[in-house]
Amino acid sequence: MATPASAWDLTALLNAAAHAADPKASLPDRNLWVIRALEWLRHAPLSGAGISAEEDQASTSLPRATALPLLRLKHLLNVLDRNPAYRVPVAAVLTRFWAEMDSAALFADFGFSPRANFFGELGQRLKLKLLPRTPATTDLSDLFGLLFPDDDDALWLDAIDPATLSRLLALLVPSTQAHDRSWLTPLLDAVEYLASAVRAAGFSSVLRQRMSPELLAEGPFRQLAVVAERIRELALAPVLDEAALLKEAQYLRALLDTCRQCAHSVHSHLEEHGVSINVVFDVDQLRLRTHRIEQLLNCVISREPAQEVTRLVAELVRTAAERRSIRALFARHYSLLARKVAERSAETGEHYITRDRAEYRRMLASAAGGGAVIAGTTFMKFAVLALGLSAFWGGFWAGMNYAISFVIVHLLHWTVATKQPAMTAPAMAEKLSDVADDAAVERFVDEVAHLIRSQAAGIIGNLAAVTPLVLTVQWASQAALGMPLIHGHNAEHVFDAITLLGPTALFAAFTGVLLFASSLIAGWVENWFVWHRLDSAIAYNPRIVMALGAARAQRWALYWRANISGYASNISLGLMLGLVPAIALFFGLPIEVRHVTLSTGQLAAAAAAQGWAVLQQSPFWWCVAGIVVTGVLNLSVSFFLALKVALRSRGIRMVDRSRIRRAIFRRLRTNPRAFVLPPKPLS
Repeated sequence: MATPASAWDLTALLNAAAHAADPKASLPDRNLWVIRALEWLRHAPLSGAGISAEEDQASTSLPRATALPLLRLKHLLNVLDRNPAYRVPVAAVLTRFWAEMDSAALFADFGFSPRANFFGELGQRLKLKLLPRTPATTDLSDLFGLLFPDDDDALWLDAIDPATLSRLLALLVPSTQAHDRSWLTPLLDAVEYLASAVRAAGFSSVLRQRMSPELLAEGPFRQLAVVAERIRELALAPVLDEAALLKEAQYLRALLDTCRQCAHSVHSHLEEHGVSINVVFDVDQLRLRTHRIEQLLNCVISREPAQEVTRLVAELVRTAAERRSIRALFARHYSLLARKVAERSAETGEHYITRDRAEYRRMLASAAGGGAVIAGTTFMKFAVLALGLSAFWGGFWAGMNYAISFVIVHLLHWTVATKQPAMTAPAMAEKLSDVADDAAVERFVDEVAHLIRSQAAGIIGNLAAVTPLVLTVQWASQAALGMPLIHGHNAEHVFDAITLLGPTALFAAFTGVLLFASSLIAGWVENWFVWHRLDSAIAYNPRIVMALGAARAQRWALYWRANISGYASNISLGLMLGLVPAIALFFGLPIEVRHVTLSTGQLAAAAAAQGWAVLQQSPFWWCVAGIVVTGVLNLSVSFFLALKVALRSRGIRMVDRSRIRRAIFRRLRTNPRAFVLPPKPLS
């Protein structure tokens, strides 16, 4: 809806000030006038703002979004200087507005969550985005979003020159009160409120127990409130002792710096003992409150306090812009959690990367064992289908079939090729700790070559085992029973399901997403296991030790610490492969999964049922092409997503990605063999 022309009429705005200044005017009327005045500064057309061509030309050195509000502000002040009939009510409205507002709430609370946890802040941001706000409030922190709704507001606030700021201040503060320091009261109140909040956070058990004992020895949190109170007394004293005030301010800054170091030490504990998103949130809130105290302190001790207050308001506008973003909240807290999940995967991923011929041969043998288990999984899948269960129960038992198979592969230390990429990407990302270093880029290219070669070995080993085993079982059944185990409609359905002419590519990419999701679940579960110190509980809990014995309890603790990620990854992947399509079908989404090794086993079973003549039929070869595409998409999608998480967890911006690509292509040209076969042993 277009804004009415009268909204940009300065005369109408100034006339409305007389009504807002009336003592009988309501609180919403006064607040709405201030909101409307700020809106006029932002959006009034040049012709309606009375801005001359010379003034417009003078603003060309600034961005338009910054220059125009400044020009309008100067024009407004000029009009008020020339027209006392307008100046008096405008000054009355602004003075009463400042007197009625609880500005301490803005300085102390704005930008911080009223609920001390991540999900409380998420709910608060959703409320701010979805629910309208009312101007009928004396809480300036509630009104702030209506006063400054645009992200660009911070730009023109920062750009207000000292002369214009002095003129604006003269409008807000009568000359008779120029030396009155009572205006500092809300700022000093905010300092005390924030100091108490930081003190409480530092004393909370969830942070205190994870902070460095050496940093806590001098009690920085305990002293905050006392020093903040002394600063208040000195700042509001009838006779200002500037030297004493500066000394106390310097001491408070030193305490705040120590408090931030204490908060930072929590991250070291999290790196070792697992991550909690709520603890990360609490640390961020503590750190941000210490910075806000320093900003307020600058306003209190500065000889140009108006400029410092303006900078603070501009910073609050930026905070408001960030607080409107749900994405920013997740981005801030995602990094450390992603790092921990990625590190858990990286520990596992190292086992999936081969770097010499001996490891390459072991990968082939391990993958062959995994393929043998998947051959049995293939026949069990057809057995579940033959039961004719409902969609949910069919998906559940199919998922259990996959999960049990993957767990068996894990327990026997064998390999399923498609699980490699999601685990190896974090291990690769560690080689990108310094992308500006050519040696680091070359190490990363080495890892790319190792990874592709390892995945090739995994797929070759899987398929080399699953195909002959399925064919052997089918032919043995034909010889013994007169018909293969898989035949008829089930065999024909395979050719329709996995052909490249159907939605196989889409389903294969979706399966890659599930493969990646299983690695995230594995990392999260292991982080949860470590965070709650369950390995220590198993090893030392009196009841567990009494039931198992001390030696067995120690072995169980080590076993679960080493294998919890593997169980979580394999069980979650199996259940997702079975249940996600069934759940999606409930919502009318015909999504299926296409796993390269399982699809190869199904195709081998269907081909054996059709006989040698199948090799002369195009549907068979379209299915072979579908399997090739399935393998590529299973691996590439899961690897891409896992690498993205790993890079994000380390804060790496891929500004040098073109240099990395050139290095990879250079290696492909000079040594393509390295991506397929292991390096020759050194003589």
